[in-house]
Formats: sequence, C-alpha cells, structure tokens
Amino acid sequence: MSIKHLTNAELQEGLAYLKAAPADEGRLEMIVRRPAVDQREAMHEGALDPVEGLVGDNWRKRGSRMTADGSAHPDMQLNIMNARVADLVAGSRERWPLAGDQLYIDMDLSEDNLPPGSRLQLGSAQIEITAEPHLGCKKFTARFGRDAMLFVNSAEGKQLHLRGLNARVIQAGTVKVGDKVSKLRHGREE
Repeated sequence: MSIKHLTNAELQEGLAYLKAAPADEGRLEMIVRRPAVDQREAMHEGALDPVEGLVGDNWRKRGSRMTADGSAHPDMQLNIMNARVADLVAGSRERWPLAGDQLYIDMDLSEDNLPPGSRLQLGSAQIEITAEPHLGCKKFTARFGRDAMLFVNSAEGKQLHLRGLNARVIQAGTVKVGDKVSKLRHGREE
C-alpha cells in the first residue's frame, strides 16, 4: 500500500483547523508507549511517573545525545503532539504513532498558549512544558514527507509547535484516552 504525503499547499489548507484547537481545555486523544526503538504500542490507559515518564516507554533506557553522560534528558521525558497536526500529516489515526510522540492532545500547543513552565492536568497526573525544542527529523521526513517536515519546522510551525512539545511529569498519575486536559495556574485549573 502506497502512502501519499501531503504537499505544502495541502498542509497550508489545514492550518486554520490546526489553529482552532482549544486553548484552555483539550482532550487526550492517544497514548503511545515506545518499548524499544521503532516499536509503538497504542494504549487506552497509561501511568505517568516523575522518574520513568510514561511507564513502559524506553525514554529512560534510550538516553540522550543532549546530556553529557548520555543519560535520559529530564526535560525531554514526554513528547506531546497536537492531535490535529498528527491527523493532518499522518493521513489516518493508525499512522499517528509513527510520529514517535507519547501523548496526542487536541489542544493549542503554541508558544503563546503553552510557554515553557506551563502546567497541564491530564487524568490524575500533572506535567510541565519544558523549553527543549521538538523538531521534525529524518524519521519524521521519511514517514510523512519532506513538505510535512518543512511545514512543522517553518517559523510559523515552530511558533505553533506543530511538531510538538517536550514535557516532564510533575505529579504521578494515570491517564486515559478521552481524559480532559486542562491548563493549570499555580497548581489550580485556570
């Protein structure tokens, strides 16, 4: 089966829909655990832990090139992608996990709406958005096309965080597909 990658013009046509994502209260659309490199498990429910991230994910074992000792980067514990962007670039919900993110949320992830330090309540867990950039790479290009990578990495794409965000777990808890996602201010819902 051949996968059709969208052109820049087709991606631009979807921009208004992407920008219309809810700002203060969204929905957790998908949870994906990565047990090993290039392996994905879509889950209905997951546990978030301040030490492990998404329990069962390989984030901690995999480590990072961005730390001096190669250990897992604490500010890149979770990768979050706007579900609307995933749907646009992937073409079908079954292909969302190929993006490599763990949480797919229908919410405005833009810099203006969720700057670093912003906190979100998901199920019984809380996470904090970190400053580490999350950009399209070779794997993203291979899976979704060159135009998709250029689209998410454009100046506007970066400001809107179309490729997604990095976050860390602040409060352990359980998350389920369908959970409400709420912005928090000083530990309380806005």
